[in-house]
Amino acid sequence: MILKKLFGFDPSVMKVKTEIMAGVTTFLTMSYILAVNPDILSAASMDRGAVFTATALAASFATLVMAILAKLPFALAPGMGLNAFFAFTLVQGMGYSWESALAAVFIEGLVFILLTVFNIRELIVNAIPETLRHAISVGIGLFIAFLGLQKAGLIVANPATFVSLGEFTPSTLLAVGGIIIGGVLVARKVKGALFYAIVAVTLLSIPLGITRIPEGFSLVSMPHSLEPVFFKLDFHSLLSPNMLIAIFSLVFMDIFDTLGTLVGTANKVGMVKPDGSIPKLKPAMMADAVGTTVGALLGTSTTTTYAESTAGIAEGGRSGLTAAVVSGLFIVALFFAPFFLLVPGIATAGVLVIVGSFMFDAVKKIRFDDMTEAFPAFVTIIMMPLTYSIAEGIVLGLLTYVSLKLFAGKYRELNLTMYILSILCILKYVFV
Repeated sequence: MILKKLFGFDPSVMKVKTEIMAGVTTFLTMSYILAVNPDILSAASMDRGAVFTATALAASFATLVMAILAKLPFALAPGMGLNAFFAFTLVQGMGYSWESALAAVFIEGLVFILLTVFNIRELIVNAIPETLRHAISVGIGLFIAFLGLQKAGLIVANPATFVSLGEFTPSTLLAVGGIIIGGVLVARKVKGALFYAIVAVTLLSIPLGITRIPEGFSLVSMPHSLEPVFFKLDFHSLLSPNMLIAIFSLVFMDIFDTLGTLVGTANKVGMVKPDGSIPKLKPAMMADAVGTTVGALLGTSTTTTYAESTAGIAEGGRSGLTAAVVSGLFIVALFFAPFFLLVPGIATAGVLVIVGSFMFDAVKKIRFDDMTEAFPAFVTIIMMPLTYSIAEGIVLGLLTYVSLKLFAGKYRELNLTMYILSILCILKYVFV
């Protein structure tokens, strides 16, 4: 049977209708990225229409690779947190062009492919303390939520206190309403909750005059051209120390983001074997790596496996057919770009805050009973929003971890890789 050969669909225990419905559920749950990703990357001066097309194509391609190569019901798309790192750290913070940032993502994808082929990812995973892994997830969540609150106008710049509460304008109140709507829908376990929250705020913003429908608007149109971002990679900045650290940060975040999602999702649906191993983990990681590499060429930030895949798995999706359905729906979405690009920033603000709260869940896994574990985690988390940089939070957290372990006499808990990483981080601050 062709479905079994292509997607691992077993007709004796699986149903085509169930797999299709699971794919639709996963797509609705994660489709908010089609509105959010162009909005975030436009802050890096990238063309919104072209980024929308790149986002949909990258998601469709990577998810199809997952369906065929790994035959698992996981969906992929440009990742939240990783797109913020691209726009607000690499471009706005470090001053690189978006073309240079795309080159960094491309190199990251190639590195990730090599790490997957040679199984080096296990070495890296084992070298980084579990506490810091969880702290990074929490810190990125806090950073994303901070960005969302800024977009909503709830948090504004203040010369005296740096930041303060913004004014409650109609736009801000509508953004708050979006956060509440999204939160309620998620709490009530509505499939596609974040997508519906975006739609609700967008529709409400039209009569309020916040969003203006352009003349000749049509809900359906031909896809936007990729030309403004397609193959626009600039490799000239790659040899600078800062960019090398940025590429390391991208690889680091992608590895743990992907592993965390795959392991967490597999645990939730009972896909983990008694010995702790996960079937087809290597091809799943390869799909992620290939998706990132191709996505950079198309013109978008790092592609990663989505935790929202659990929504479709909960509906009964178990094979690559579920992922194939998601892939097809991203292609269909290309023709609905006018709607997704009509979405105002305040509509995606609520999604950023809610996704940030999802990522904060990892805080409960941090060992707060040990100061040498808790304080580095705290530094990692708090420094991401305060420095407006995910990379700085990782570096400062790592240095704090090594310092505390050394001077507290717990140096045996450190490994050679951690010492090497610490030296590289110190050299960054000395010479950059």
